[in-house]
Amino acid sequence: MPFQAYSYMFFSLSGDLVSGTLTPSSNIIQPQDPEFTELGGAVADTFEVGETYSDTLLIGDWVYQGYYDGAPVGRIFLFQSTSNSSNYIFVSLDDTQTSGTDPSPGDWPDSVSATMLVKSNLAHCFWAGTEIATGSGCVVVEALGIGDEVLTADGQIRRIKWIGRQTVMTRFGPAERLMPVRFAARSLGKDVPHSDLTVTADHGMLVEGVICHAGALVNGTTIRRVPLAEMGETYTVFHIETEEHEIILANGAPAETFIDNVSRRAFDNYAEFEALYGDVPEMEELPYPRAMSARQVPGRIVAKLAGKAVA
Repeated sequence: MPFQAYSYMFFSLSGDLVSGTLTPSSNIIQPQDPEFTELGGAVADTFEVGETYSDTLLIGDWVYQGYYDGAPVGRIFLFQSTSNSSNYIFVSLDDTQTSGTDPSPGDWPDSVSATMLVKSNLAHCFWAGTEIATGSGCVVVEALGIGDEVLTADGQIRRIKWIGRQTVMTRFGPAERLMPVRFAARSLGKDVPHSDLTVTADHGMLVEGVICHAGALVNGTTIRRVPLAEMGETYTVFHIETEEHEIILANGAPAETFIDNVSRRAFDNYAEFEALYGDVPEMEELPYPRAMSARQVPGRIVAKLAGKAVA
């Protein structure tokens, strides 16, 4: 999916992309090359991540790393050079500009803390339409709210502390390990899930007493990665957070609730959580073994799932 840019600016990184600081390499917006019309102006042409041009901005040589929402110029997208890992650019897109204005150097931030970046990876989430078991029946995840009750896999009732939402743009497609995973109905057991279930690849599913990341269970048939082309230009995912790490039922399949080994800043409505709860202590993870990659999935589970067929 091509996109247009108003402008871009080079930044350098002090430290790392976890806790370091990005600062402008110069205090001017870079002159536009053939794909751009003028300094700081709107452009007529488009470019795509992964496509290389014969100008200064070689998108094919710049890897998307995340975005930052605190700039006056609007949301800006960070790319890192593959030829010089200390070089970065922030790109400003046309659909985040203030109407009728072009950015000037003063519109760009003087510095950006890496802790404020929303990274390109996805949190552990459910797709819209996923049915979550509650004490009064199944409710689609996007209809749930803070204070609603959900049913755990062992039959307990837990209140929802927060629902996080994350909007993903497929033009900045995630790495293969983070692509969405779809479990066909009955791929994990009898009526488990009871209908097709799509989750992010790092979402933990409880299988035979092991929390297995969805991506680690992919077998290419009953459990497969979903091509981003099937997801549209954007899609929204949801996470459910309870007071403690729990196993709930999603389309009848045991799946984990949010665990804060992924930053809540990845969610579009993070400000809501911060306003409600501020700083919170780290959560304690459930005492199940965790298989994060295919090689960590026990052989008995691999054998069991290989024998599952979709009726």
